[in-house]
Amino acid sequence: MRFLRKANSKKKKKGSEIPFRLNFLFLIVFLLFAALIGQLVYLQIIHGAKFESEAISSDNKTETKNVQRGMIYDATGKLLVANNTSRAVTYTKPLNVKNEQMYKVANSLAGYISVDTESLTTRNKIDYYLADPKHLKEVNSHIKGADTMQDADKLASLEVAYVKKNNLVDNLTDQQKKAATLYSKMSGAYALSTVYLKTSDVTDTEMAEVGEHLSVLPGVKIGTSWSRSYPNGESVKSVIGTVTSEKQGLPSDKINTLLAQGYSRNDSVGSSYIESQYEDVLKGSKEVINVETKNNEIVKEIKQYAGSPGDNLQLTINSEFQNQVQKIVEDQVKANAGSNPYLPGGYAVVMNPKTGGIYALAGVSRDLSTGEVTENALGTINQTFVMGSVVKGAMVMGALRDGVITPTNNTLLEEPIKLAGTASKTSWFNKTGAANMSLSASDALQVSSNTYMMKLAMMEGGFTYRSGAALNLPTSIFDKLRQNFKQYGLGVKTGIDIPGEATGFEGAADQSHIGNALDLSFGNYDAYTPIQLAQYASTIANGGYRIQPHILKSIRKTNKDGSLGAVKYEVQPNILNVVEGTQDQWDVVKTGLWRVVHGTNTYRTGGSMASVKPEIAAKTGTAQTFYNNVETETLSAISYAPANDPQVVVVVAFPNITNTESNINTQTVKEIYEAYWKTVQSSDGFN
Repeated sequence: MRFLRKANSKKKKKGSEIPFRLNFLFLIVFLLFAALIGQLVYLQIIHGAKFESEAISSDNKTETKNVQRGMIYDATGKLLVANNTSRAVTYTKPLNVKNEQMYKVANSLAGYISVDTESLTTRNKIDYYLADPKHLKEVNSHIKGADTMQDADKLASLEVAYVKKNNLVDNLTDQQKKAATLYSKMSGAYALSTVYLKTSDVTDTEMAEVGEHLSVLPGVKIGTSWSRSYPNGESVKSVIGTVTSEKQGLPSDKINTLLAQGYSRNDSVGSSYIESQYEDVLKGSKEVINVETKNNEIVKEIKQYAGSPGDNLQLTINSEFQNQVQKIVEDQVKANAGSNPYLPGGYAVVMNPKTGGIYALAGVSRDLSTGEVTENALGTINQTFVMGSVVKGAMVMGALRDGVITPTNNTLLEEPIKLAGTASKTSWFNKTGAANMSLSASDALQVSSNTYMMKLAMMEGGFTYRSGAALNLPTSIFDKLRQNFKQYGLGVKTGIDIPGEATGFEGAADQSHIGNALDLSFGNYDAYTPIQLAQYASTIANGGYRIQPHILKSIRKTNKDGSLGAVKYEVQPNILNVVEGTQDQWDVVKTGLWRVVHGTNTYRTGGSMASVKPEIAAKTGTAQTFYNNVETETLSAISYAPANDPQVVVVVAFPNITNTESNINTQTVKEIYEAYWKTVQSSDGFN
């Protein structure tokens, strides 16, 4: 019995221990879950917003840096536009940096470098002044409700007004002005964008001082900047155009477009002409740096893409020849200015009639009050003049194509044109009718007969000329003649790859001006640009193909040693339209232009150019114009050579000539050809 009692007691004791252990285990699990729940409450509810913000603030950003701009070479590989490299002090704006922090950096940096403060504005000074927390607090103490004002823009406006009203920035020290200049550049940058603080004349001492203190100048770095230089002269600089400085930044008229393309506000960018036209080629690809940030602090920078320098441009211009042509035009203007007081300048274009490549664009402007002569090569594409008789080749070809005359039936009487109610219209050599003669189309070009061209215009308009009859032409004659001229490039943009090309000028075309249709026929009404004359002359020279002029020859890479690299793209001739004509028709016109120089008629107009070898074909032009109330002339000329196998076209224009004996146009053409065959192309093998 005793044994049974002991056994039963052991069973009860053992049975009671199992629920206790199980309950203890449950308790521990419960406590662990409670701790977990407590931690979740701590993370999600009590400090959820904080940890979410920190998680969000860890991010990867992209920083970009500019690369070296592509260079520009002439047709022979000679460097026209280079990059001057200079040391620079830059600033990469950190994320969410406060004005107070930039204020401290600017003040510190101002102690190590000198900066130009001439561009510092009053608003720059005020922004710098208010970046000091002490100044800001003091100013706000005088603004009612500043502490509770919700409209930040309104408060800022009141702060600026208070500083200005109380002249608080009128007496900044030179050191403070330097700091204010630096602060304005730093504050104007975007987050993680790099701006230049100083790009020129960074001394060794400044480099050392800045380098030594970079650890206390967050965002400040030592870098490199580039500026354009012209190692072979600036005779074509106006055509090449300009690049903005970091101070100028993006052009205001293109800023939104360029910002959308990834530019920063103070990036250098091609702002005019070739530099602007080929900006996408020259700018290269920016260096890309992957920036890892945490809590708005940069923790790591990894170069993702080293960037690619801009590609180079090789132009069709021959720089040595360009300089020669520029000097020829300039010397001619200076030499003729004494006897031609209203001469405002002169222009010349030299072009390949088979490809459209431009060998030279030369021009000068002359200040009539001071006599100063300055380079103006752009005048070849944006200045328009009534050019005179140079258009007569197109007039004759238009009549041949319309069937008004034919290659075998084109003789008309040269005589003064006498119409009812108007003064006689005559050729230059036949004012009285004493030189009346029968002229073929080719001979009409040789002697530059106005009468012949006026008769063609009347025939084109369906009017049969009779002395003393009233002129009866429809106004559509203007459009008919102009559409013919435009086939050659006269009165339309040529398409040259330089921005800013002018279209020309058309006179009134209503019935009250119907008599001017006759003036239009011999080039004394509408106005054209020198580049249009070059395209026109090329169209005749190559037999009817209107070629688009171009100044770009090719796009080239850069070799590792910095020399001109392989060709990436080469410009091909672009035919804009074809002037259809038979060989016999073209022969009539080309024979006439050859006779202008080499014919036997006493009245040929280009005989002074007969000595040019190889032989040239040409057409001179004299247009009656006015300067104020003084009667003047525009002297022009178109030409190509050799006459039997055209390789080059030369055109010139000199407005407001008063000396009727002047040969400035033909003399300039002669000198340009002499320079061309010596410098650009050998005349060997040509007659």
